[in-house]
Amino acid sequence: MSDVLSPDAALAAEIERLKAAIPKTRELYREVCALLFFRYGITPTANRLYQLVRRGSMGTPTGVLGEFWAELREKSRVRIEHPDLPADLGAAAGELVAILWSRATASAEAALDALRDEVEAQRVEAQQLVIAARDELGRVESALEQRTAALLAAQVEIRELDKAQAEGHAQRQALEAELARISAALAARDRELVEVREGFSRDLEKQREAAERAEDRLRASEKRALLEIDRERSTATKLQKELDEATHRADRKDADHRRASETIQAQLGDARHQTGVLQGRLDAVQAENLRLQAEMMALREASQSGAPAAVRKTSRSTRSSRAVPTAKPATRRKKAV
Repeated sequence: MSDVLSPDAALAAEIERLKAAIPKTRELYREVCALLFFRYGITPTANRLYQLVRRGSMGTPTGVLGEFWAELREKSRVRIEHPDLPADLGAAAGELVAILWSRATASAEAALDALRDEVEAQRVEAQQLVIAARDELGRVESALEQRTAALLAAQVEIRELDKAQAEGHAQRQALEAELARISAALAARDRELVEVREGFSRDLEKQREAAERAEDRLRASEKRALLEIDRERSTATKLQKELDEATHRADRKDADHRRASETIQAQLGDARHQTGVLQGRLDAVQAENLRLQAEMMALREASQSGAPAAVRKTSRSTRSSRAVPTAKPATRRKKAV
């Protein structure tokens, strides 16, 4: 916002405009005289004219000023002409009109002075408004700088969050690959259990005719084996559900990564915990499979030898060996928890 021009600056600007518009020196001095007297209410002098225009010699503004005053007096003189009006009365009437014109001029000058005072007051008020506007502009610029700094900080934080999100996505993909590997391992264990059950059934059918005295024990063993197999299936189903829950948690982790990187660390810790639990249970399933295989081998040896004592000894040994692996997964699960 530009400042309001002062009277001197406005006069200088107006004279520069007249210099550019009027190339002739005498006409320029005459226009400057009229500008000073009629617009700014300043009585022109030869010295003032020369200081403002600075063209020609000092005699030029003096001559132009004399012509200006003569022309002004001639124009201010009022002539009243009438065929029947006496000359002295006409002159008196002219002087009266001249006096009225002088008073009107004085009144107009007073009004012009009041208008100047009003314009000056408006100029001062405008300058105060300019100062207030500059202060407001400074405050706005300061607020804009603060908001710009906050925006830059937010952009930096967004880039950091994007980087953390990319890292979390990579970790999620690695976790999904690990879960897929565990799922494949569980499927292989399930197939092995099915194969063991089928082989166990075939072996029982082959040994039923040769081991009539151990039929009840063999049936009990088969029932226990079936119960163990069902238990393992239940365990595998539970593990699959836990895997599904882990997958859902991983999805939730990916969504939570967009809000805060700290939540990702907590979810990854939870996923690692669940993986440890699953690994412990897988170890328990493997130990149980080994136990079943040992029991089957013992039953085969017992059926081939036909010795009840050996069968009882083998049954006791298998029961004692069965108690050991079942304790290990519990211990591992406790450690994982």
